[in-house]
Amino acid sequence: MTSPASSVLVIGECVADIVRTGDAPDRVHPGGSPANVAYGLARLGRQATLLTELGPDANGRLIRQHLESAGVLVRAAEVARTPSAVVELDGQGRARYTFDIRWTLPPTELAEPPAAIHLGSIAAVTEPGAGSVLALVERWRGQAQISYDPNVRPALMGDRAEAVRRVECWVALSDVVKASDEDLAWLYPGERPEAVAERWLALGPSVVAVTLGAEGAFARTSEGGHVEAAAVPVPVADTVGAGDSFMAAFLHARATGADLATCLTHAVTAAALTVARPGANPPSAAELTTALAEGPQSHSGGRRVDRLNRQAAQPR
Repeated sequence: MTSPASSVLVIGECVADIVRTGDAPDRVHPGGSPANVAYGLARLGRQATLLTELGPDANGRLIRQHLESAGVLVRAAEVARTPSAVVELDGQGRARYTFDIRWTLPPTELAEPPAAIHLGSIAAVTEPGAGSVLALVERWRGQAQISYDPNVRPALMGDRAEAVRRVECWVALSDVVKASDEDLAWLYPGERPEAVAERWLALGPSVVAVTLGAEGAFARTSEGGHVEAAAVPVPVADTVGAGDSFMAAFLHARATGADLATCLTHAVTAAALTVARPGANPPSAAELTTALAEGPQSHSGGRRVDRLNRQAAQPR
């Protein structure tokens, strides 16, 4: 456990999400999974630093201003242009991404160890920058809690077998791992999410959490714990950034010493608040507190299960 007042270093890409819906004008939102997690943590009151890359362009300025408005300290290596992704939304607000991105993060030194390091997505699998991320994690593992979200982007993952090897390497280096059922379906076709979670736990992490879309989420621990949370009902604007809000809220609750069921409840509630509004726009601490006050809980079969009693969109 880390203190909620302690620092967390998030490592990974910033992406300008160009959201496209039918004949409507394009909308540009700050994005990138690690950037979204850093922003979500800061919105919840955590001291967050983002180690990333940005271009000297309008998209880079937009993203930096967005992150700094929440209190994120941005450490950005300069690149020729800020990465972007065209995000096409279907009638249910589900997102499909087309990326224009490179990840070339140079070797980086830290003056002192952060309390926690979060990484994932494109930055964990795209060379040459992925090597710099790995060097940092290996340097500080054991002194900082490591969390990881593969956030699978099939178009950028290359050969599936090599992608699985890389993902499992990161799982083995991590204390907390989050994935979606869609991530797992691409990595391990035909396998049940629960079976993958158990196998990942055997590699080393203490907690694996899996989001299940409209069916909510579950988390398992290396000590045999299992908790489920139902989805929270909201009108869906789009699903952009929902999984990142889940991750941020889960990590923040865990830093406060909350039990696993509470962490999962915070996470699914934060994700629901995010899908209710356009873009990767996670809740503030006050918004999350208000929403949690409205969500009933129950126990089932001697195993704690947080139920928010209705079905709705959840992160993928």
